Amino acid sequence: MLNHRKGGAVNQSRRNFVKKATVAAVAAVAAPQFLHAVNPHQDKKNTDHVPFKLKYAPSMGMFRASAGTDPVDNIRFCHDQGFRAMFDNGLMNKPADLQERIAYEMDRLGMELGPFVLYADFKVASFVLDDPDIRKMLIKRTRDGIETAKRTGAKWALMVPGRYDERLHRDYQTANVIENLKFCGEVAASAGMTIVIEPLNTLHDHPGLFLNGIPQAYQICKAVDNPYVKIVDDLYHQQITEGNLIPNIEAAYSEIAAFHLGDNPGRKEPNTGEINFRNIFKYLYHKGYDGVLCMEHGKSLKGKEGDQQVIAAYRECDGFTV
Repeated sequence: MLNHRKGGAVNQSRRNFVKKATVAAVAAVAAPQFLHAVNPHQDKKNTDHVPFKLKYAPSMGMFRASAGTDPVDNIRFCHDQGFRAMFDNGLMNKPADLQERIAYEMDRLGMELGPFVLYADFKVASFVLDDPDIRKMLIKRTRDGIETAKRTGAKWALMVPGRYDERLHRDYQTANVIENLKFCGEVAASAGMTIVIEPLNTLHDHPGLFLNGIPQAYQICKAVDNPYVKIVDDLYHQQITEGNLIPNIEAAYSEIAAFHLGDNPGRKEPNTGEINFRNIFKYLYHKGYDGVLCMEHGKSLKGKEGDQQVIAAYRECDGFTV
């Protein structure tokens, strides 16, 4: 009886040991899940500041609710969120000292500056005309843009060819646009600045403009035949004009230097409309695209909540498998 009890005590001790070991093992496995339940933002905090796979570029004032109105503070905020590029359409109109502050901070953080607007007059026919005075104005504008590029390190300057002229055959206008871009392109090339022409939709936002499609812009760039004259492909505008976004990117890829982003309808952040940005970003990544994608759109929500919604949308679309 005594031996039986002793054996029973040993067996009980073994059972208790096994039970404790099992509980400890289960607790070790469950611990991360428990901690995540206690702090659901822990993983989010660790991943949000990781650089994006592509160079999505917020505008200088996109996150002013979170970062304030100073462009340099906005640059720092965007870098903290994982963005590695910025853009500012109005960069050329900013004071020289502010341009230099922006350039210093971008360089310090290793960020890239997207295209700034060099010329975009939607009210007049300009590039489409064979007019010496207009050509002189465009060349001067290009030289002014070079000064901005030198101060800021910007590589691209955007030009919109202006309005269509109803009194002149479209083919003559196309020839004039090509010739005017040849002159501007030579000036830009001398300073290493690339002119990017932007097709805009005429169905909703900009009726009456001459340049509206990627195939049209591709034809013009091929005729200009200057590596310093390329296209900025605005996916919002091209979804309205022609759709077929990825095949058109593929067909014109050699002449595309930058992208503008915005969903349609509404021109807000990705996932608010019909464009499959996740697939487009995945395509561009595997294509080896290393340029800037300017976030030229509004926000679906206001304030800091809207800022976070935009960042989350890009995190989701950037989450494609590689």
